[in-house]
Amino acid sequence: MKILILGATGFIGSAIAARLRRDGHMVTGLARHPNRARVKHPSIAWIKADLAEMTDPSDWRTVLNSHQLVINCAGALQDGLSDDLGATQEKAMLALYAAAAQSAIERVVQISARTEGGGQDQPFLVTKRKADKALAASGLNHVILRPALVLGRNAHGGTALLRALAAIPHVLPLIYAQSPVETVSVDDVAAIVSTAVAGEFQSGTDIDLAASEALTLRELVILHRNWLGLPPARIVPIPTGLAKPLTWAADIAGRLGWRSPLRSTAMAVMSEGVLSRRSAQHLPSQRLATAVETLEANPSGVQDLWFARLYLLKPLMIGGLALFWLLSGIIPMMAPTAASRHFLPFMPDGIAMALTLATCLLDIILGAFVLARPSALSALRGMLAATLGYLAGGTVLESSLWLDPLGPLVKALPSILLTLATLAVLEER
Repeated sequence: MKILILGATGFIGSAIAARLRRDGHMVTGLARHPNRARVKHPSIAWIKADLAEMTDPSDWRTVLNSHQLVINCAGALQDGLSDDLGATQEKAMLALYAAAAQSAIERVVQISARTEGGGQDQPFLVTKRKADKALAASGLNHVILRPALVLGRNAHGGTALLRALAAIPHVLPLIYAQSPVETVSVDDVAAIVSTAVAGEFQSGTDIDLAASEALTLRELVILHRNWLGLPPARIVPIPTGLAKPLTWAADIAGRLGWRSPLRSTAMAVMSEGVLSRRSAQHLPSQRLATAVETLEANPSGVQDLWFARLYLLKPLMIGGLALFWLLSGIIPMMAPTAASRHFLPFMPDGIAMALTLATCLLDIILGAFVLARPSALSALRGMLAATLGYLAGGTVLESSLWLDPLGPLVKALPSILLTLATLAVLEER
């Protein structure tokens, strides 16, 4: 069967794609950067597309051509430079359903979410709910699956945050520590999608996917700490009021394109926990792996510990570089005449002042641009190039600065290392 997967590069979508390929299906994925996706997943055919731009049925007709089934794993937590919830989770889906009704698509499998309970008025769940209702009313043969918190070998979003919290030294600061959380293995999700693809569910089936046990957030974090092989640490409950500045900062980062799991939508959902709907359908016979069983089936390695420890350091690294470069540009501009004195032995006053202002402006631009996800890679590369240029220029024009007690050139070396480390952890998937 030829299957089109939306969100095939994601945590859940990639696991589903791998399972369906093992089942012998021909899989096509949509991706914003298909060349990169093709390198990582060569057995999948890739189509370049951005869901945010596919809001009319005509945008889908060519894409759906020759496919028999569509699986939607695409989703985003909040609006930002990298995501448009209204476009990707609602308008694009309504356009897809309209186009699918006029095509040879035999079935649509929707990976949705629990759209009731905590955070149900947040745009993430509102758009999901509207898309689900539209699919149910479309007349298409469809199955809707609603996973709980998904755990697996890899991690993204909430599962990545669990690992990061578990790796904090000495104490574990937690908000909503007693909130109940149901989990499901990503392998189980992929297996159930495989069952849906085989046509073993009736059209209109709407199932919550969760293991039989619910753990508190506190228990889940401790479980992940044990999985990482770290010694016990004391739980420190954090009042929700004290967490608001952190959520506010995460929301700002989201607007700049960074997909932080600490944004207000996630906090709203966690305020009541992640639990099945009271009226939910469940699998009649298949037993789903518990959180303990999922982690035991995927033993951690040193790479998991590194990831967990670096996850919360990453925003601090980016923020630290931004502050360093912004201040490097702003402070000399407050006294440009004094700042330009280093150039005076080598060039006229006017050129020295112009060069000082130009380098200050460059520093400010790099410091600002690294804060936005779409421009962060270019900014980090620019920081490396600028720093090497400053070191080369300083060495040629005034090599004695290497021996200066304040170390203006020597201090640039740690900046280079921090920039390289940030480049190494920049990718989110």
